[in-house]
Amino acid sequence: QVQLVESGGGLVQPGGSLRLSCAASGSIFGIRVMGWYRQAPGKQRESVARIITGGSANYGDSVKGRFIISRDNAKNTVYLQMNSLEPEDTAVYYCNAIMKVAGTWDDYWGQGTQVTVSS
Repeated sequence: QVQLVESGGGLVQPGGSLRLSCAASGSIFGIRVMGWYRQAPGKQRESVARIITGGSANYGDSVKGRFIISRDNAKNTVYLQMNSLEPEDTAVYYCNAIMKVAGTWDDYWGQGTQVTVSS
């Protein structure tokens, strides 16, 4: 069974930092892209950051300069370092990966981790 397991969410004050982790496990034969999305109450899910196998990354406009995505290919793990957090960053953060499982490339999602930025 293939799964993405996130960790690192929680409550933080404005201006603080958090680091999210997401580890992929199971019978995985390749990973093209790993990334993070978020969804705040009443809003659509939006892309936060994505990183491809070669290391190239892109970010959503609202997090550029504050968030850093990185990846450990040997561990099939992606990280999101979130700095200078704002109340607007409050959301459920979902890990996403495009992976090859049983010969087919497909989209996989984690269960989500809550990030709350509040004083």
